[in-house]
Amino acid sequence: MGTHTTTESFDCVVVGGGPAGATAAQRLAQEGREVLLLDKPGKIKPCGGAIPPKAINDFNIPDSQLVCKVAGARVVSPKGRTVDMPIDDGFVGMVDRKDFDPWLRNRAALMGATYREGAFQGLERGKDGVPVLRYRPMGADAGRNAPEVQVRARMVIGADGANSQIRQSELPDGDQVPYVFAYHEIVRSPDAGTPAPATGGYDPGRCDVYYQGDISPDFYGWVFPHGPCTSVGMGTAHKGFSLRGATADLRRKSGLAEAETVRREGAPLPLMPMKKWDNGRDVLLAGDAAGVVAPASGEGIYYAMLTGEYAADAVHEALAAADAKALAGARKRFMKTHGQVFWILGMMQRYWYTTDRRRERFVRICQDRDVQRLTWDAYMNKELVKAEPLAHARIFWKNIFHLTGVAPV
Repeated sequence: MGTHTTTESFDCVVVGGGPAGATAAQRLAQEGREVLLLDKPGKIKPCGGAIPPKAINDFNIPDSQLVCKVAGARVVSPKGRTVDMPIDDGFVGMVDRKDFDPWLRNRAALMGATYREGAFQGLERGKDGVPVLRYRPMGADAGRNAPEVQVRARMVIGADGANSQIRQSELPDGDQVPYVFAYHEIVRSPDAGTPAPATGGYDPGRCDVYYQGDISPDFYGWVFPHGPCTSVGMGTAHKGFSLRGATADLRRKSGLAEAETVRREGAPLPLMPMKKWDNGRDVLLAGDAAGVVAPASGEGIYYAMLTGEYAADAVHEALAAADAKALAGARKRFMKTHGQVFWILGMMQRYWYTTDRRRERFVRICQDRDVQRLTWDAYMNKELVKAEPLAHARIFWKNIFHLTGVAPV
């Protein structure tokens, strides 16, 4: 096979250079750890690209990485009812993963991480029990027949996506992960006001969300502006459902059928945090590999970066204390802060996204200003809003009326 002998050792190897992996590598490097960030080039994840203000502030994302800023959303019901949900104060930033992910990897390298393009091949352990990772170099400098490279690592962070090889090889039931399959097409953005049959017109400062069974039987479709381009896509867990057909229909409804297609991308999105993120020894998961894409919304960038940070902190602590038990702290920390939100969002998706009648009622609920205000507060600040008990009480009774059918559709 032409494998090189092991010549390099690292405190940690991070497999996967998306938002989770790049954030983990950067943080470990800043802690003074020797870290290798390994990423397979050429794959762009399908993603709406929304970045809430908390992510922008917490992870120092500059305006130069935002392709546009949106001031609200418009939701579309099965019957074509549209509801505007403006953001009263603030905005949601939008990024294009084609540019954003490389920027994150480059920032990690500037902070001291060693970054290499390569395809992970496997993980074994030496006679001393230390992990030995094999990878095949890729990229411009690798050459066509570059031999495999081996590196030693005291710890490994698996941030290698929904189909994580690290997870499948190192954790029990690592191949048993529920997910929806997401697909989108990046198209050239039309002029503002371009006719859109379902929404009245294209708005470069607004995200459109379609709750319609023909677009997705169990999730939703989206039209998210990315400045010069726009992401048009949908997701579903239903095998056999035509993703390209539904996306073509969505493009027609949104007035983007004739827009130039720049690229097409598809990938699974896990919608449930794994019950275990570490192997109790030397491997820890982060990002999609750990299952931290939010149900109902499909939001993943903020949670990926957060788990990357938590994973780095847990690895740093485990190395400092020579105690692998510290690895479990990453999941405990995440679930303590966000577990309740994920549970609520999962319940919402399982109930409201199952029939067009329920979707119609859900969109009607979105008309309520209390719902809009608290929804945006929770999304922008990433925490459940507890300061307005009367608003929560009103929303509770409105939900009861809709669930029981008392409220008209």
